[in-house]
Amino acid sequence: MEWSDVRIFLAVARTGTLGAAARALHLSHPTVGRRLRALEQATGHTLFQRTVDGFIPTEEGAAVIALAEQMEDGALAIERRLAGQEQELQGTLRISSADWFGAYVLPPIIKDYAKAYPHVDVEILTGTRLFSLAQREADIAFRIVPFDGPDIVQRRLVRLAYGAYVAARLPDPEYGYGEGFRLITHDTSTGQFPDIAWLQESFPKAMTVLRSNNRNVQSRMCSQGIGIAVLPRVVGDQMADLRRLNLPTEPPSRDIWMGYHKDIRRLQRLRAFITMATDHLATAQNQTERPQPDASG
Repeated sequence: MEWSDVRIFLAVARTGTLGAAARALHLSHPTVGRRLRALEQATGHTLFQRTVDGFIPTEEGAAVIALAEQMEDGALAIERRLAGQEQELQGTLRISSADWFGAYVLPPIIKDYAKAYPHVDVEILTGTRLFSLAQREADIAFRIVPFDGPDIVQRRLVRLAYGAYVAARLPDPEYGYGEGFRLITHDTSTGQFPDIAWLQESFPKAMTVLRSNNRNVQSRMCSQGIGIAVLPRVVGDQMADLRRLNLPTEPPSRDIWMGYHKDIRRLQRLRAFITMATDHLATAQNQTERPQPDASG
């Protein structure tokens, strides 16, 4: 039994359709169907019921899913171990982060990295989905919360400051009041955001007008004058149409955590990127924390 066929079996079991499995594996629809039929013929069992709602594991199929996942764990461990022994600064480096981190923090890092290591192909994966380091969906990830998976090497890189912003053309809202203004907040269904709680407490008379789980969307809406938004300063300070409010208190800052699987800790292209990212982020934090000159002279 070949691992490649078992991999297709798992993909169909997880997605429920041949098309979705094909997309997940970057294979054609006919290839997935043909390989699945070949696996069923080789084992002498029908592994899925074909229904109008998709592919549902039969009793025989459901019974071997756990065993197939054990094969997957072993194959991925071999892949990670071999990748971790690569010494050449070439190949692909997959980086996962939040949308705003990928749009505003990573570009100068990637610019210098691509210049120094032109043979490394960099992929940036952003969004709310947490890409798996164990399954090599990403080689390295940046998050605002610590990693909880096993065998992950992680460290707190930097603490990023946040600020409250309005469109540059608008007057300042009154702190502790907020009458006449509206708030742009975050979708809190996936967790709590201390900066959003701070925003609502700081402007209790301002009504929430918009929620989004995307900081880029929040910043663009804020620049249109829709409401007050709390943003990472690395985002808000780079937008000419926004003005950061000078308030008695500042929004809570957030830690940035970096993580990667221990099996690829010796991967040279990864080590080189970690060094460059660490240096860039330390410099960015120092610039943010540097006192601003007194405009009064």
